[in-house]
Amino acid sequence: MSKPTWHERANSIKIDGRALINGQRVDAISGATFENISPIDGRKLGPTARCDAADVDAAVAVARAAFEDRRWAGKSPSERKRIMLKFAELMMANRDELALLETLDMGKPIKYSLSVDVPSAAKCVQWYAEAIDKVYDEIAPTNDSTLALITREPVGVVAAIVPWNYPMLMASWKIAPALAVGNSVILKPSEKSPLSALRLAEIAIEAGIPAGVFNVVPGFGHEAGSALALHNDVDCIGFTGSTRIGKKIMEYASQSNLKRVWTELGGKSPNIVCADCPNLDEAVEAAIGSIYFNQGESCNAPSRLFIEASIKDQFIAKALALMPSYLPGDPLDPKTIMGAIVDHIQLNSVMGFIESGKAEGATLLAGGNQARTETGGYYVEPTIFSNVNPGMKIAQEEIFGPVLSIFTFTDLDEAIKQANATAYGLQAGVWTSDIRKAHHAARALRVGTVHVNQYDSDDITVPFGGYKQSGNGRDKSLHALEKYTELKTTWINLA
Repeated sequence: MSKPTWHERANSIKIDGRALINGQRVDAISGATFENISPIDGRKLGPTARCDAADVDAAVAVARAAFEDRRWAGKSPSERKRIMLKFAELMMANRDELALLETLDMGKPIKYSLSVDVPSAAKCVQWYAEAIDKVYDEIAPTNDSTLALITREPVGVVAAIVPWNYPMLMASWKIAPALAVGNSVILKPSEKSPLSALRLAEIAIEAGIPAGVFNVVPGFGHEAGSALALHNDVDCIGFTGSTRIGKKIMEYASQSNLKRVWTELGGKSPNIVCADCPNLDEAVEAAIGSIYFNQGESCNAPSRLFIEASIKDQFIAKALALMPSYLPGDPLDPKTIMGAIVDHIQLNSVMGFIESGKAEGATLLAGGNQARTETGGYYVEPTIFSNVNPGMKIAQEEIFGPVLSIFTFTDLDEAIKQANATAYGLQAGVWTSDIRKAHHAARALRVGTVHVNQYDSDDITVPFGGYKQSGNGRDKSLHALEKYTELKTTWINLA
């Protein structure tokens, strides 16, 4: 008997859009729902609970109760570790279902939902589980008559507000370290992609995480999200999303209880290719593959490409030769490598940027059109502009779509100056065979991550985050634990 196709699975999957609060699936208190539409073909995925302030109050109350009675924080490190390892194991056991939900919800190719999103999210949970009993507190060097202990305690109730481009992965980057150190968590997924978050919470409960410790409130940002940010009994917010909304959340925190806010925001990442790059073909493949991965809907996408003048024509010719392989396809086809834009709002935004590039005088080298319009879904051709002026809208603003802007340089320092000349500072790349130039560029670029002779390498062991208006704090690595703990000093008189 042949294995069902992804289309057959999509037609038979049962989807539950209700919230998860205190270990139970529940409707929004108001009874309100919103229709979840798949960007693949416009199909309705079913109603999703439209949570608002009342639901947030309920989730915060049970999360606070769970924290205060220490049903999770009070477990031994080894027991929390055991349960979270089980959580990661069950995520992989349910990999096909989670991947299908991810693809149906936000349009990314099933190829990558299966090979990247689910395994990476599970590895994140596993890694922080392993870290639980390996992070030690400290004893300060004091005189013989005193003992000064420096201990880390969970901050309390953590709200995680995550975006739609990597729903499961961004959620894991927040919930895994927060849960590992003993917090209670309320996850607010984007209204564009709530399904995998809801299923994750069910799997967490199945693994043994107590009811009330991990809750999910789907809904709109201006309703459920703002209610979390304004809530006086939320101790901390981990947020990934746009810079505009990140600023708003920080305002809400100041208006309420001064809760700590950790943000990972937008990007306009530069990728600088020098004439002496060690392998031009690799540089081209990395530049094109990284901007079009996930349909360009990545905060760290290298959307500004700086090419040294002497190799510009050769580089562009090689890049254009790759374009046919990145034409959008059916996300449920395992061969597809570029899928759908998340919804019609984002589609219109991307097309608006493309039109602005044309209007401001940039040269359209490839793409620039909608694709697969007959499907009822939302697709954009991979697009390249050259002769881009640094002051153009497409050079300054985050597009969050498959649009690449090409600049030319003759002096590396001038390229670095232009690379730094945006409000963002998330990632950058530099390609050169000269180790001195590589170090010079890495130090001069005002970003959280610099890639040298590659782009977009990633591992849970290294921190991720940005400078300037790309946010504060870091996701991933042991540094992320700092966001979700309080540091306490205890002085003991031994005299």
